[in-house]
Amino acid sequence: MTGALTSDTEIRTVRTVRAVRTVRAGRPGPGPVRCSVGDLLLADLPVSVVLFYDRPLDADALATGLARALARLPEFAGRLRTAADGDLYIDTDDSGVPFTVADAPHTLTEAFDRMALPASGLVDHVRATDARREPLPLLTVRLNRLTDGACALGISWHHAVGDMHTFALLLRTWSACTEGIEPPALAPTADRELQLDAHLPAEDSGVPSLRLPERAEAAELRRTVAAAGLANRTAQIWFAPAEAQRLRAALATEAGRPLSVNDALCAHLMHVLRELDGSQDQEQTLTMPVNLRRPLGLPDGALGNLLGEIRLPWRPGTTPARYAAELRTAVEEFTGKHLSTRSNLNFLRRIGRDRIADCVPAGFDPARRTLTLSSWCRLGLHDLPLTGRRPIAFSPAATLQLPWSSWLVEGPGGEGLLYTVVLPTRLAAKLRGAHDLLHAYREPSDPLPAVGPRKLL
Repeated sequence: MTGALTSDTEIRTVRTVRAVRTVRAGRPGPGPVRCSVGDLLLADLPVSVVLFYDRPLDADALATGLARALARLPEFAGRLRTAADGDLYIDTDDSGVPFTVADAPHTLTEAFDRMALPASGLVDHVRATDARREPLPLLTVRLNRLTDGACALGISWHHAVGDMHTFALLLRTWSACTEGIEPPALAPTADRELQLDAHLPAEDSGVPSLRLPERAEAAELRRTVAAAGLANRTAQIWFAPAEAQRLRAALATEAGRPLSVNDALCAHLMHVLRELDGSQDQEQTLTMPVNLRRPLGLPDGALGNLLGEIRLPWRPGTTPARYAAELRTAVEEFTGKHLSTRSNLNFLRRIGRDRIADCVPAGFDPARRTLTLSSWCRLGLHDLPLTGRRPIAFSPAATLQLPWSSWLVEGPGGEGLLYTVVLPTRLAAKLRGAHDLLHAYREPSDPLPAVGPRKLL
């Protein structure tokens, strides 16, 4: 059997912790992996999620399946290393993944209510910044056994390892390894930069998606990050399936062209936030990350942060229907007008690759209220069993609570859409009182989700 579990701290009682073990594949990977510029730009960030189950998961079977999955995706069990020339590498040395089993003093509903809190206790967030300097884990797993027999599986990974698509590949592989089915095809590489470069067109939009802030702005951004936990709050909104379709149909009719639910919902949410913030007479930008695998013809199994982005301004006088149509056009014209990967490389050549740590993504601009909306839909996570159990809900878990960051996922049971947004405290309070504006397309017959947080808007 491929995979090994080492019990270097097999039973360690710390309050509710039952056991901590290090999960390893049992053999190192094929060698170091050179990270791309996209990985480097996100190398100070953790990504954390929680999957909820209405029945217990078998911790031993879960750990055994993870060990087998790590044999196929050794990047998650490795450690980061920065080379003398500034390049970042993942050493696939099988250092392992800490796997914690704990008794959490919450029911399933109470755990739902806590998942958006930075100190929820449901996830062991990876120490992303420190992991660039110390041999720290790039993936953590925490199985929380709840008081009513349900459980919450908290998972955190280092953003340099990969985007949400990469995590979904890990979860699909993990599921396959616990269920005894064929795992997904992977397309690993020793050099992510070269793999991506082979699929890039010679020219792109010419506008880089990273920038080098002036000293004053850089200081202000550091203050924003430092104060994030006190200055911002997280809200979660659920849109029923029929409600989302009514919204799409109404805006498509007004726009006079087909729209996706994502187009309509992005426009609606921007409209609501602008109304509540009193910023209708100001320009405001939406940044929407785009998975590059399909538009560039990369394999579905390619790992890393293969992300581009659409940055679309909302100008005063724009209606939600017009904005949704502009967003649909931007999606259709993405490769020719919004792709910026080669422009990023050219930008770094001009300023010096060693200054990448001083750069920020163009979409991170809280002073101008730039909203980033990452869609994690259509990954099929609700359909992936672990030790025979499918999750009944899935959600991002708060980490830094950076303002104007948001995520869209399928709702509980894969029904409807769950929107999680981090906003300045005052605006978040206004959003909580804006039910009629948020749900202008909801009808009394629309059912609420069977499970979920009590504080859903």
